[in-house]
Amino acid sequence: MEFRSGFACFVGRPNVGKSTLMNALVGSKVAITSSKPQTTRRAIRGIVHRPDAQLVIVDTPGLHRPRTLLGERLDSLARSTLTEVDVIGFCLPATERIGPGDTYLANELAGLAAKTPLVAIVTKTDQASPAQITGQLAAVADLGEWADIVPVSAVAGFQLGVLTDVLVSHLPPGRALYPDGELTDEPEQQLVAELIREAVLEGVRDELPHSIAVVVDEMGPREGRADLIDVHAVMYVERPSQKAIVIGAKGARLKEVGSRARQQIEALLGTKVYLDLRIKVAKDWQRDPKQLRRLGFYD
Repeated sequence: MEFRSGFACFVGRPNVGKSTLMNALVGSKVAITSSKPQTTRRAIRGIVHRPDAQLVIVDTPGLHRPRTLLGERLDSLARSTLTEVDVIGFCLPATERIGPGDTYLANELAGLAAKTPLVAIVTKTDQASPAQITGQLAAVADLGEWADIVPVSAVAGFQLGVLTDVLVSHLPPGRALYPDGELTDEPEQQLVAELIREAVLEGVRDELPHSIAVVVDEMGPREGRADLIDVHAVMYVERPSQKAIVIGAKGARLKEVGSRARQQIEALLGTKVYLDLRIKVAKDWQRDPKQLRRLGFYD
């Protein structure tokens, strides 16, 4: 058998399980997850290694109707990724009826089908009844022309191997693109910033999730301590009232966020971590081109 290698991307509405699915296929946490829509803000690559193939999965921000400059840039990033991959996985949850947003995206993807195979992926089957899954598979089949339709559950591990086989079958022959064992090409500092953002997203409500950005200013081993890494990070929000929410009564919430994030970072880095976490207000940063660039969201 010829070795195959290439890129697949997962697209769909926000919060349909794309990041959770990528983590499950890679076998390690390379993208943060949250119940909050639009959690993913970058095109994150996760790498699946097999004896016969190397599959690079690109997890994109959820396609949506942008309301801010940040939203426009995330939407543009997701759309540009579609033209650069070998196969596209369109994710639709088994638990939700197909809506206008899904139909709109299916019609957009149809324009790419001549060049790029489209695989419909019915996610979250562990949360659905057999009747729901059957009905959703029929509805998805009517939604467009698909190279394959695969029901999966990232949580239960249902048909993950089948989905990998299907995606690999659409890759071209070629050599491995990444060294064996490498699971993502995300810089460690960026992974750490994302783990902090995941920790602060837990339990927040309303518009606050979209107003949070995290930047790691400095990270490295403490002098004279090979077993300890110092991480200095800043969380940005858009208004003083949001800063108060993140800090919580007598700093209790910020302390909880720091503790949760530190545990995740230590698991990632495999060593003890001292986390210095600060919070600043960057007024309306989602709509300000200069602040977006400073926070790493480029044109």
